[in-house]
This record gives sequence, C-alpha cells and structure tokens, in this order.
Amino acid sequence: VFIAQSRASGSHRDLEDEELTRIFVMIPKTYTEEDLREKFKMYGDIEYCSIIKNKTTGESKGLGYVRYLKPSQAARAIEECDRSYRAILAEPKNKSSETFEHDYYSNTMRPELRGNTLPFCMQPEFCSFEKAETRIQEPVSKRLSVVSRLPFIQEQLFALFDLVPGLEYCDVQRDPHTNSGYAVIQYSTAASAIYAKYKLHGFEYPPGNRLTVIFLEDGNDSSE
Repeated sequence: VFIAQSRASGSHRDLEDEELTRIFVMIPKTYTEEDLREKFKMYGDIEYCSIIKNKTTGESKGLGYVRYLKPSQAARAIEECDRSYRAILAEPKNKSSETFEHDYYSNTMRPELRGNTLPFCMQPEFCSFEKAETRIQEPVSKRLSVVSRLPFIQEQLFALFDLVPGLEYCDVQRDPHTNSGYAVIQYSTAASAIYAKYKLHGFEYPPGNRLTVIFLEDGNDSSE
C-alpha cells in the first residue's frame, strides 16, 4: 500500500524508482560501507551503499543509504531489518535547493505561514544570539531531530530550515506504519543549530501543528 501511494505521487519514472528503491538508515559510527552492505544484502540485490561523513574529518555521522535494484527489495528491508536502524524510504537526492525554495514560497507555502515567517536573515540578530547562546549548559550539537503530529513534505521542511544559514542536509523519514513526521537536520556549525532550535521549536507548521525540535548527539564535543 505504501509503495502504491508513492507511485501515485510521482510524475517521472526514474525519480519514482529512486524514491522506491533507496532507503535511509541510522547506523553505528563504526560501520563501513562493506558492513552496511553485509547487513542489508539479505533483503535483495544492492546497487550501492553510502555513508554520510563529516566533510572535514571524514568520520561517519551514523547515517547511511542503501540503494536496491527493485522497490520490493527496499520494502522488504524496511519491514524486516532491525528497528534500531530506523529504516525508511529516502527522499530523492537530485532535488536542488533552488527547487525547494521556489516550491516552498510559490506553491505550497500557506499565506498564514508566510505572515508568520521569522526574521532569520537579520545577521546582527543571528550573530548576537550566537554569542549568547553558545554559553548555555545543556548539551548541544549540529544535528537536530524534528517531530510533528503530521507527516512532513521534504521540500517544505528543507526550505523552512534553510532559512537559517549553514544547513548541510535535511532527511525526512517516512514511516509507513504511522502518520507522524520525523526528520534529521544538520548544520555546519552548532551555532546555526542552536539558532534553528530557538526559532523553530514550538513553531506552528502548518498552522495549528507545533514542531518539536531537539538536539541529536553528533559525536562532537558539545563544549565547542
């Protein structure tokens, strides 16, 4: 049923296939691509595996992708793999940030939300917040978890969090068993993540639906 719904929402065949064959997983940071392949090859023929790494250090961020040859194989992996992997269908990787922003403002963004947009682009405010909030004592990181009662649309959520400078990636996770929304957001600096959490935790998106934004451990020293 989940695959049938996804097919109905697609308009281009190769984009459709990528949506249905590539899965996103959370993995131990010690995993190599070979480890990832070994864990998931039992569910079908794997085209490739990739691990998201820190651009500076080259260390794993504990996130990865597995691309199967058939949608049925990806579906089986999601259904049968250990729940600790939190496997879900990945969003297409060939969507540009320009497309995200254009769609967000011209097609999908509601007037109520547009009027409620916060002043992210005010650099003096951002800088003063950065200096003040990096001294807080609670554990912080560059990675955020976003939870919602309603499912997310990748383009909209990306555009929303991209208003804060330094967005590295936005991965919307789709669970076929529930109707709630969950996403992992990562910024290039902890300061950007702190600012995004400060501005968007409790933000109503869409109106009437409050977002819950919390820090996720990213393996770095939070005292930085």
